[in-house]
Amino acid sequence: MAVLEWDGTGQKLYEAGVDHAVLYIPDGAGAYVNGYAWNGITAINEAPTGGESNKQYADNQVYLDLYSREEFAGSIEAYTYPDAWAACDGSAEVETGLFVGQQDRQAFGLAFRTLIGNDVEKLEHGYKLTLIYGATASPSEKNHSTLNESPEATALSWDFTTIPVSMAGMKPTSVLVIDSTKVDPADLAELEDFLYGTVGSDPSLPTPAAVRAIFAAALTEAIPTEPAFDSGTETITIPTVTGVIYKRMDTGATVAAGALVITADLVIKAVPAVGYKFPAVIDTDWFYDYTP
Repeated sequence: MAVLEWDGTGQKLYEAGVDHAVLYIPDGAGAYVNGYAWNGITAINEAPTGGESNKQYADNQVYLDLYSREEFAGSIEAYTYPDAWAACDGSAEVETGLFVGQQDRQAFGLAFRTLIGNDVEKLEHGYKLTLIYGATASPSEKNHSTLNESPEATALSWDFTTIPVSMAGMKPTSVLVIDSTKVDPADLAELEDFLYGTVGSDPSLPTPAAVRAIFAAALTEAIPTEPAFDSGTETITIPTVTGVIYKRMDTGATVAAGALVITADLVIKAVPAVGYKFPAVIDTDWFYDYTP
């Protein structure tokens, strides 16, 4: 057994900062297929609750100790937000530029980075990626004050709670953390292609199971085939391709292989199944024009 050592060179680790924040809005099927860069983030604070001790007594002594379920919550602080956040903040755009407040709040997912530093490489040592699922923002206070000799940008903030999502072999979870200094760089690059998008694919937030699959084993490449379209019968033919899931973007629903008759313009999007990936440059969505 090695002798313990404190404060060795390169071992004085710390975390700092927050950047690369991305907002994800789920589609009708609950998949986070729409990602939006969030500029102006000043802080993302994690505030888990629960996990409290509840001692049970018998025979005049502690018989067992039960713990309440832990829940993940937090807050977001920023100077601005992407347009897609309005629905998460309880606003509905009824006309272009006209927003109505006090509406139902859209659930969302979130990804962001925190930097890892040490005494040698400073903040170039690495970073942690945090992925948050099933979040809903609470109504928040917004303060507007006059400009003076020391003007400041208006600071915005929102509290949020989460509903955990399932993950095979684990308890349901609302948060995943990936340490860039410990995972395979190629696997991390695969995940970031999903999170931030590539030339041929839109940004998306993979499920916890899909994230685990990325780091558990190499992903299998799948190439989506464009669905055929017969304009005479207004019929799209969805192909069967291993590793490819086809979704209709008006509802977010998965479309089964076979004939799909449309009654309005429709976009079909291909997304990789768990354990699969698409090439970096490839078309993954197709528009079909309905002509009555």
